Amino acid sequence: MKTAILTDSTAYIPKELRGKYHIHMIPLSVVLGGETYQEEVNLTADDFYTEVRHKKELPTTSQPSVGLFQETFEEMAKTYDAVISIHLSSGISGTYNGAIAAGKMVDGLKVYSYDSEISCMVQGFFAIQAAELAAQGAEPNEIIQKLDETKQTVRAYFMVDDLTHLQRGGRLNGAQAFIGSLLQVKPLLHFVDKKIVPFEKIRTRKKALSRIFELFDEDARIGLPLRAAVIHANREEEAKELMSELSAEYPHVEFYLSYFGPVIGTHLGEGAIGLGWCKKD
Repeated sequence: MKTAILTDSTAYIPKELRGKYHIHMIPLSVVLGGETYQEEVNLTADDFYTEVRHKKELPTTSQPSVGLFQETFEEMAKTYDAVISIHLSSGISGTYNGAIAAGKMVDGLKVYSYDSEISCMVQGFFAIQAAELAAQGAEPNEIIQKLDETKQTVRAYFMVDDLTHLQRGGRLNGAQAFIGSLLQVKPLLHFVDKKIVPFEKIRTRKKALSRIFELFDEDARIGLPLRAAVIHANREEEAKELMSELSAEYPHVEFYLSYFGPVIGTHLGEGAIGLGWCKKD
């Protein structure tokens, strides 16, 4: 069986890696200044953050339509027998459910929709693992089983630098945002039961990053092979420095540099930094 791997744009897998692993991508959209853009297609992360600084209104986001999924699957049916469609957490987007609905409309292609229960490059790790297994000839059900095993090892934490986006997006009330700004609070967030929830409130950016590294060390010091991603919202140089430090300290970990693109960046805001990891099969 010839199996394709599809993920959505919020995995933020660098284009060269998508090409290397033959991973297909379907975009989510951002409405910015009255214009609709497909992230990773006609709106880059760099352009997004530049534009947002000059807009009074917060952008809005939308999932791929069922019709776009259907078109994508029908095109894949010309070449593949099956597709594993891996998406951001169903607790924060309807993208996964859209893939399920479209999969029922397509003939000649077996669609296996998969809820990563997370997002960003950690979601991308599922796609990379699936692509590696597909290249080895693994059947879709076997790949899904392996992804489920990996899911048990996933951890990810991210620090929000500016509370304004969380407040404007309805995820934090105005009083909390005002008080948090006065106190220089840098909330750490993570995923629980498919949703983004607070983990800890920390007073400064430096302490917040140190706390993330402490959490990472709990798993990394054991010595098991891990994949890990340093993820940034328009802070590439800082992220590169952090990855360099971590790579030197944990040579057994396979590190990736990634970013919060327009859709996730709409909710986290510029300056956010995250670290996510999972066991490498």
